[in-house]
Amino acid sequence: MILFRAILLFFILITPLKANTIYNLIKIPNLEVYNIDSKNGLRYLYATKPFRLGVNIKKNINCYNSDKKTLDLNYRIIKKNLDRYSLSFLKKINLKYIVLCENLSIAGINTAGIPNNKTRTLILDIKFNENYLERAIHHELFHIINDNYKELFNDNDWKNFNKKDFEYSDCSTCNDNWNLDQLNDGSGFFTEYAKSTISEDMAEVFSHLIFYQDEISIRDPIIKKKILFIKKIILKIDDTFNF
Repeated sequence: MILFRAILLFFILITPLKANTIYNLIKIPNLEVYNIDSKNGLRYLYATKPFRLGVNIKKNINCYNSDKKTLDLNYRIIKKNLDRYSLSFLKKINLKYIVLCENLSIAGINTAGIPNNKTRTLILDIKFNENYLERAIHHELFHIINDNYKELFNDNDWKNFNKKDFEYSDCSTCNDNWNLDQLNDGSGFFTEYAKSTISEDMAEVFSHLIFYQDEISIRDPIIKKKILFIKKIILKIDDTFNF
């Protein structure tokens, strides 16, 4: 009977213990471990209850927990895409934790993901538009890369690829055009959203390059230059990276 009570007490205590440990690592509450046994070292966590980050309403991050069926299905999709990256590459870009939740938003604006290079964490909305979810995973991962290697991604060099009369917006949410459909208009951009800021444009180029690989036909000379730029920098970070 004493042994039984000890075992029962262990299982009662282990859940909050894990949750507290996770919170101490990445400062996000209400998380549990989904999988920490991936070959490339990524640790997948999931929301057991809704969470909110930040005290400023204009910068608050909110996300919600999912039912098990939705979580299991979308975990497989997300892991398949993130398995594209090796352990050594992920160490170089400083990414370790993937947080899975749904209806992710920042300042009330829905988003596919929120990267934080300081905590080595990427929060992903597993119920983001299914037409773009897989591509968006690579888009958000690029922001981790960019945040860790800003000195390599020269904004002025990037601006010079565009037509002389083009200007980016002041921020990624400064206009209402967040369309992620592919463009074929020779404008030098993969999507309308790419026109928002330099970092979003870079992320769209990277995500198309990784997700579609050889399936996408590139005739736009501006996009070709952007692709070469991204490839060159990624290979500086990790010369074993396989496009």
